[in-house]
Amino acid sequence: MTGVTLDKVTKRFGDVQVIHGIDLRVEDGEFCVFVGPSGCGKSTLLRMVAGLEDTSAGTIHIGSRDVTKADPSERGVAMVFQTYALYPHMTVAENMGFGLKMTGHPKDKIEAKVKEASRILKLDDYLARKPKALSGGQRQRVAIGRAIVRGPEVFLFDEPLSNLDAELRVEMRVEIARLHREIGATMIYVTHDQVEAMTLADKIVVLRAGRVEQVGKPLDLYNNPDNKFVAGFIGSPAMNFVTGAVDGPGRVTAKGLSQDLTTTVALPGTGAEVSVGLRPQHLKIDRSGTTHRVELTEALGGVSYVHLTAPSGEKLIVESHEQIDLEPASMVGLGFDAKDAMIFGKDGMRLR
Repeated sequence: MTGVTLDKVTKRFGDVQVIHGIDLRVEDGEFCVFVGPSGCGKSTLLRMVAGLEDTSAGTIHIGSRDVTKADPSERGVAMVFQTYALYPHMTVAENMGFGLKMTGHPKDKIEAKVKEASRILKLDDYLARKPKALSGGQRQRVAIGRAIVRGPEVFLFDEPLSNLDAELRVEMRVEIARLHREIGATMIYVTHDQVEAMTLADKIVVLRAGRVEQVGKPLDLYNNPDNKFVAGFIGSPAMNFVTGAVDGPGRVTAKGLSQDLTTTVALPGTGAEVSVGLRPQHLKIDRSGTTHRVELTEALGGVSYVHLTAPSGEKLIVESHEQIDLEPASMVGLGFDAKDAMIFGKDGMRLR
């Protein structure tokens, strides 16, 4: 197995630049997830690694090989797409072994590789079935098996769970994580779902508008985001943000909160606008208060989400592990510990 290195990689479609000089190192055996909103360039970047999109500038290395101009078949990668793209007239075994058959591999070698992939993916009972007799999750496992039998240096996944229902997505996340542990291959995985990113990744690359916003381990990005975009994108429910103003050394006021904030971070001058970020679990409902209007309570049993409107009109979500049932239009107060707040400047960068 081997790693992937991107050096000042750029992509243009005519006069439009969509990838802006990305530098990135994916280590040997690492599970790296590209995450970001639709249109951020994550799938384009993955396709550039695969060789399905030309690289306008910069270089791509897989291991020690410069593959920037290499054909996809020469890169030692296998790609699993959002759509299964299985041949409907072939059995599971035939689908998984078809690529090796087309490249002239002997029948016994194909059978051995298909058998090993089937064992890893728990498909032994389905090898004689046609795709129409499989569930969505089973079809996706066949598509992954087709990649495994090729023995690639790098696995590339382009939103492979998007077509599955919620229960199957959870099941397949577990399967993919187990697959990575078992075969130890380098994997690059694209998703817009930050829950998938948090649960699967060794390393997350957060992208926005073709640029890397931050790279790091999932909990590092969650606990220590560099900017407001990353803070709001990583975490579910998303971080709450309210507009505030510096009210003197170490003091911030915000109409969206029921108390002023004292902080030790380096603040701009008095009167400067900032954003205060608080994760939903760091906010506490005060039933005796009357500052925030309840819009909706989602009581899910083990956790409750209370949607509030602040006096400033800003929307907030409170996460509680108590069973809360508040009536819409009722008024409550809001408490928090100042140490849990993150402060962001007007430019969106974290103040530290």
